[in-house]
Amino acid sequence: MRYSLLKKTAGAALLACAGLAIHSQAQAEDWPTKPVVMVVPYSAGGPTDVVARMLAIPMGKSLGQTVVVENTVGAGGTIAPARVARAKNDGYTILIHHMGMATAPALYKKLPYDPLKDFEYIGQVLDVPMTLLSRKDFPANNYQELLAYVKANQDKVSLANAGIGAVSQLCGMLFMHQIGVKLTTVPYKGAGPAMNDLMGGQVDLLCDQTTQTAPVIKDGNRVKVFGVTTPQRLSTMPNIPTLDEQGLKGFDVKVWHGMYAPKGTPAEVIKKINAALNVALKDPVVVQRIADLSSELVTPDRATPQSLKTLLESEVKRWNTVIRAAGVTAE
Repeated sequence: MRYSLLKKTAGAALLACAGLAIHSQAQAEDWPTKPVVMVVPYSAGGPTDVVARMLAIPMGKSLGQTVVVENTVGAGGTIAPARVARAKNDGYTILIHHMGMATAPALYKKLPYDPLKDFEYIGQVLDVPMTLLSRKDFPANNYQELLAYVKANQDKVSLANAGIGAVSQLCGMLFMHQIGVKLTTVPYKGAGPAMNDLMGGQVDLLCDQTTQTAPVIKDGNRVKVFGVTTPQRLSTMPNIPTLDEQGLKGFDVKVWHGMYAPKGTPAEVIKKINAALNVALKDPVVVQRIADLSSELVTPDRATPQSLKTLLESEVKRWNTVIRAAGVTAE
């Protein structure tokens, strides 16, 4: 009698599990049935936000649901990943983030999430070079003059960034470390406000992504540009030399972006989001706008979950070494 009862209980449990599996599969097949929220760690109008809003429209068309961009700002871009890591793993909350996912573990002693364990990977998105700029009336007119001026006046020179933990802060810190100076850093709540104050003459220098700086540089009248942060010159702005070729050997900062979902999001849902991402990366409007911003969308072989996973793992190791060697911290 007891054996029979146990057998019936086990059978009921198996049927329940099977029912849940079928239900989950049906939900994944029907997904999405409501808007998808794409969380951005930085302020509206900033470089990552610009990219997110470009992708949201074609991704939404592909999915048959609106993709809503939400800015969750604060703590150097770490609040947004923490929010997504805690979100329900149903695919309705996703994250777009740049290389801050890889630098945060070295910059912060404690993180409310683990970039390598708390997320599913959707795919890489694009690479964005950076440029070193100054206000228009800054005394230096080229990189060598800039170098001489900041070394002689470092306590009087201000260096803006988009906030603690932002890539503009990281770029600035590495720049100071490599040339051996300590400038007055001025953190802002986003790249947009930092750029506005640079153009207004309230701060001296800024290192930021071309999605933010290219339109201002091409305008030709509002800032000075001293170089790009990648080893090769940009095809869209070939007259701007690299910092490496001007003497800052080995200086290489390229801002890659990726897309993530909470850990445990069904594979079928990840597949659908990835397909929508790949559609967006081929959208003619997106392609043209990204090119205008001197950035580069990834190739299909990089817009995959495995490619992003491999990149993040290698970049966490790389930036841990670089940041600790530079002795920089966001805290």
